[in-house]
Amino acid sequence: MTKGRLEAFTDGVLAIVITIMVLELKVPHGGEFEDLKGLLPVFGSYVLSFIYLAIYWNNHHHMMQTVKHVTGKILWANMHLLFWLSLVPFVTGWMGENHFTTASVFLYGVVLLFAAIAYFILQSLIISSHGKEFLLAKALGKDLKGKISPVLYIIGIFGAFLNIWISGAMYILVAIMWLLPDTRIENALKNEHK
Repeated sequence: MTKGRLEAFTDGVLAIVITIMVLELKVPHGGEFEDLKGLLPVFGSYVLSFIYLAIYWNNHHHMMQTVKHVTGKILWANMHLLFWLSLVPFVTGWMGENHFTTASVFLYGVVLLFAAIAYFILQSLIISSHGKEFLLAKALGKDLKGKISPVLYIIGIFGAFLNIWISGAMYILVAIMWLLPDTRIENALKNEHK
């Protein structure tokens, strides 16, 4: 199977997930700036979740540029990733609507952690199906960001029981860490084409 169908399906699902998420932003009753105050928690959780989805889409896009063939295991691993990402609108809405309660912040972190695990599984299956000398394996190297992220998610998940600001700081830190341009795959692709 070619990777094109997998990429197109993933793009479509992520577009729908983002659309569902933005539809949760309800228009306030009233036409004054003051009326927007009540939406700040909902908008804040939306922005963070949008950034996460954008990070996943970008990283998935770069990873798929290296793929030569797709196996059944890779298809299922991709569906596993999409399952966790499809839960982002639910946990985003719950967290924002309830002004960041312990339970909602905890569950938000659980979804982020399992999405990260699902991405790691997908990445690992792609590498194993292409061999150790595969471009993606070389580009990722020790993948320090990929190893630190789950640890920070776990701190954020259990930190919710102490103080939700701990969780928020961890989730934002991971997002910032991945927002910094990661050119490993792009550089590996450029070097391969030379």
